[in-house]
Amino acid sequence: VGPGLGESLARKFVEEGCQVGLFARSADYLEELAGDLGGDTMAVPTDITDPEQVDTGFQEVRDTFGPVDILVNHASGGAWKGLQSISAAEFEQSFRVSAGGALLCSQAAVEDMLTEDGGTIIFTGATSAVRGRDGAIGFSAAKFAVRGMAESMARELGPEGIHVAHVVIDGQIATPQVRATDDDRNEEAFLDPDAIAESYWHLVTQDRSSWTLELDVRPHVEEF
Repeated sequence: VGPGLGESLARKFVEEGCQVGLFARSADYLEELAGDLGGDTMAVPTDITDPEQVDTGFQEVRDTFGPVDILVNHASGGAWKGLQSISAAEFEQSFRVSAGGALLCSQAAVEDMLTEDGGTIIFTGATSAVRGRDGAIGFSAAKFAVRGMAESMARELGPEGIHVAHVVIDGQIATPQVRATDDDRNEEAFLDPDAIAESYWHLVTQDRSSWTLELDVRPHVEEF
C-alpha cells in the first residue's frame, strides 16, 4: 500500500466492512495510515520480496483478523530505463517486486482460501502489461509477467472457488505527487483513485457465475 490508489483501496475495503492488513516496507507510513483508517486495519511492515517476511506478515494478519479471503497484489517496481541503460540487477528487481512479491503473497493467501470458502485475488496491472513502454523495459516485462500469472492462476484456482482478476490501469492516477506536479493538465485526464477502488470492490462482490478475468479502466479524456 502507498499514497494514491493503495490508500484508496484500503479505505474502500474498510468502508465495506473488511479488516485490512496493510503491507509496505515503511513502518512509519503504515502506522500513520492505520491510525487514520481505524481499528479494522493493521500495519504489517514487510518486504514482499523476502519469503520469511511475507510468511510472518500473513501470520500476523491471521492471528489478529483470521483467515485471508481477499488479496490485492498491488506492489510494482522497475527502473525507468531502456535496454542499453538498465542493469541486470535493476531488471531482476523489477520482477522480484512485481511478479515475485505477488507470487509469495498469493501462495500465502491461497492456503486460507482453499481451506475456507474461496476468495478473491486481484492484480494491479498497467498499460505496460499489454503494450510495452518505450524506455521502461524492466517495468514492462514485469507487468507482462504479472498479467500472465493472473491468467494462469485464474484457470488453476477458479474451479476451487477463488476469483482471480487483473486490472489494467490505462492512464495516470491522480496521486498526491502527480497533483502537485501537473497543475496545468486537465484534471479529467487523470484516473481518480477512489473511483478505481470502486471497480476493485465490484470484482470482489461479483457472482461466481460471471467473474471478470480482466478489467481495464481509463479516463474519458485521452492525453496519453
